[in-house]
Amino acid sequence: MGLFKNIFGSSSNAREEAKTIPWKALDSISQLEAIAKESKGKTQVIFKHSTTCGISRMVLNMFNGSYAVEEGALDLYFLDLHAHREVSNEVAARFQVMHQSPQLLIIKNGTVVLHRSHGSISEVDLSRYA
Repeated sequence: MGLFKNIFGSSSNAREEAKTIPWKALDSISQLEAIAKESKGKTQVIFKHSTTCGISRMVLNMFNGSYAVEEGALDLYFLDLHAHREVSNEVAARFQVMHQSPQLLIIKNGTVVLHRSHGSISEVDLSRYA
């Protein structure tokens, strides 16, 4: 058993190494004002995800796998586009960023300082904005 454990790793080690992203659900237009206000003291991040899109799922998995930001360094909001289309539309209007899916927005001092979509999301180093 020790040989297989060394080759394949143990499930407990995998669980210890996996990081959980501290998502906050973005499900209300009223939250956008709070996000803009909070961004004056702490970076706010919005991840827009389409639950029916394979590319969006792949990008989300890559984002989850590469997430390496110190806990509490920024606030991360997860927006389910299909469940909250009106919120997605308001994000685009309020922050002046054309809607795409998947999409990542980084907000500081009430404005979007960086936005990326699709595969380019995985290239973003969030620690630079924390």
